[in-house]
Amino acid sequence: MPALPDIVVPVREGGTHEALRYALRSWAAHLPHRRVWLIGHRPAWAARVKHIPTRQDGNTKYRNTTSAMRLACEHPEISDEFIYCNDDFFVLRPFARMPVFHRGPVREVEAYYATRGNGNYLRGLRETRDLLVSLGHKDPVSYELHVPLPVAKEGMLAALDVGRHLDVLHKRTAYGVLSGIGGTRMRDVKVLHRGPAFSTTSGLLSTMPDAFAHGMVGRYIRSRFRAPCRYEGAQRRGAGAWHSR
Repeated sequence: MPALPDIVVPVREGGTHEALRYALRSWAAHLPHRRVWLIGHRPAWAARVKHIPTRQDGNTKYRNTTSAMRLACEHPEISDEFIYCNDDFFVLRPFARMPVFHRGPVREVEAYYATRGNGNYLRGLRETRDLLVSLGHKDPVSYELHVPLPVAKEGMLAALDVGRHLDVLHKRTAYGVLSGIGGTRMRDVKVLHRGPAFSTTSGLLSTMPDAFAHGMVGRYIRSRFRAPCRYEGAQRRGAGAWHSR
């Protein structure tokens, strides 16, 4: 039986990171793994996690997350195959092993974002697509979904090296296409609004900060994962230190 993978999460500086708290609860309940690694910031309440501190001075979130990905792939203690997550990915049902999902052809994803005027992201999509086409992948698919992605270190490092001249590299897509990971097509699960129109049929959800804090999807996630998990700590009264529950 193959060893369980680690989970790797880039975490930005600042804030209380309540979405991460509930994401951790969902992973602890439903996503088999060995350890959780936080790269960047570590919230004071986080317990029993591994932490790689970083200086988040990459000018943009894209550079910061790419640096975090490279750190994860180069760290000798992180499993050779790991699950890459954002801090607002929620797993709603058990998965024996995290499947690979993709979003369909990049050209279709490009058409969607072109209607929204998504500047740097759209530019990075097009530049990543052009890079992949130049390498012989005539109609590449996109892996830019807001769901956990199984990653092999060697393949991801190769993708980061190939695309290192791009300041907004779509690293999930570059990795998925260049490594030929395949996968099943799905619609993105990111919830952008406060209303009730979201689906849980895939067993996966992601949120925008406002939707998590004030929307019905956030209320749903908090109701699903009420109990603290092993990755949360509690503060001693009258002390600045934190201890594990």
